[in-house]
Amino acid sequence: MKVTEANNYILDKLTKELDPNLHYHSIHHIKDVLRSSIQLANLENIGEYEQKLISTAVCYHDSGFLFQYKDHEERSCVIAREDLPSYGFNQQDIDIICGMIMATKIPQTPHNLLEQIVCDADLDYLGRDDFWTIGANLYKELNIIGVLQNEEQWNKLQLSFLTSHQFFTKSAKNLREKGKLAHLDKIINIVNNYSK
Repeated sequence: MKVTEANNYILDKLTKELDPNLHYHSIHHIKDVLRSSIQLANLENIGEYEQKLISTAVCYHDSGFLFQYKDHEERSCVIAREDLPSYGFNQQDIDIICGMIMATKIPQTPHNLLEQIVCDADLDYLGRDDFWTIGANLYKELNIIGVLQNEEQWNKLQLSFLTSHQFFTKSAKNLREKGKLAHLDKIINIVNNYSK
């Protein structure tokens, strides 16, 4: 299983070919999720073999954006299934990787610890200090594709999303829940001011 080669191949392809209007779903996001997933995997005492599967799932999880926005997770799995056998991944490994990719689809639905780690890493920023900066990139992206017209819609969407979101792993809860709730408080205040 040539994990490094597979990951470098898709990261290089994404760096060169992702639409520059993907201000949030960019190569920076994928590398950020990779860092977060490694941190969470270590905190959750995940073995080396499973960590390799996690890293590949993360590197491929947004590769579907090369072709489509909606249902990009399904397309990411198609790409993984096409690419990974040539790097020595077997069918079982690829199924586990695709399970992790599909779990990140909103609303997130992880069925095991590996999937929980990837889901938590994918939204790790919700509880971090760079929440507002990263959120601004997502707003910009959603605005460009026509999902949102203005900041009021954006803040109401954020309020709804943060209210329903949950971290799954104990480690992510310990690291990020407090920060996420602090961001949520600020957004509640912003949204409350709209109705005044």
